[in-house]
Amino acid sequence: MESGPAIFTGSVFALFGGGLLLWTAVRLRQRAPVAHGVSPVASVTVAGFAGTAAVLLAVWCFTRV
Repeated sequence: MESGPAIFTGSVFALFGGGLLLWTAVRLRQRAPVAHGVSPVASVTVAGFAGTAAVLLAVWCFTRV
């Protein structure tokens, strides 16, 4: 019964983190800004960190099942 929320939360984190990393990679490949009005290096760093952290949280949630 307690594994249901862990599976749901892990799935949400995995989808968000994977989507953010994929979107950031596509924007970089197209040489388009990741965030408007922000330094390109800072926006890529923050987006990459947030995506990686979300994927790591997903892995952690899936180990709790």
